[in-house]
Amino acid sequence: MPDTGLSPALVAVVLALASAALWGMSDFGGGLLGRRAPLLGVLILTQAIGFVIAAGITVLRAEPLMQGRDLLFAAGGSVLASVGVGCLYRGLAVGRMGVVAPVAAVLTAVTPALIGVVLQGLPSWLVIVGFGIAIVAVVVVSVVPDDGSGRPTGLPYALVAGVSLGLLSVFFSRISLDYVFAPLAVLRGGVVLIFMAVVLAGRMPWRMPRSTWPLAIAVGVVDLVGNAAFITASRTGDLAIAAVLSSLYPVVTVLLAAVLLRERITASHAAGVALALVAIALIAGGTA
Repeated sequence: MPDTGLSPALVAVVLALASAALWGMSDFGGGLLGRRAPLLGVLILTQAIGFVIAAGITVLRAEPLMQGRDLLFAAGGSVLASVGVGCLYRGLAVGRMGVVAPVAAVLTAVTPALIGVVLQGLPSWLVIVGFGIAIVAVVVVSVVPDDGSGRPTGLPYALVAGVSLGLLSVFFSRISLDYVFAPLAVLRGGVVLIFMAVVLAGRMPWRMPRSTWPLAIAVGVVDLVGNAAFITASRTGDLAIAAVLSSLYPVVTVLLAAVLLRERITASHAAGVALALVAIALIAGGTA
């Protein structure tokens, strides 16, 4: 990393916060696209953009070819990502972003922590407290009153998305640290192939209006840059701090939905989102 004159810890904090902002924006953009174009087209184009960039950086960095166990985990992750991202974007498109984003984020953090309990025994007290708060947060956020938009909460999609993306993080945690962008390239390439197979097998609509292409490209780029920022932050500074700060991304999605889509945020809704963030921070801090 070039010398910026800043301490590695401060650089990691800045990058982790940047990843949170970028992930929040990409989730909002993906959900917005799902309201304007066929979902499968959105998923194929945004993931293809990410694949092209990740593959290009992999070549420039001269990362070794993935093989064996690492390749299996990356390929398996593409299946989980297809389900997780597909349900997340569907939930954000048909439901209320202020419900889908925080619930999915909580379950993404809770799922690997629960697997850790099964495999390694009881976690730290921070994680246990985080579990309890996470349950309360999901309940509070999922029962928020109707915001007057007529949209469903999108909760079922958020639940499936959160568990799938949580399992994906478990898969990626098993990949060697020798790789950075190669697993992301394999992941996104696999996702594109899976969604293209769905389109061909089911003759599903996928063509996107040209007017949506710029936003789709932006979502693909922003999401991948967010991943790169988090990876760099986690390897530059403290992983626990990077995990906690980057987990603030649902705040960005909720705020964008409130400002641009006029989704109403009630006191109970705000409390639920705040509890979700506290739960994520405790679980991330206790497991990292």
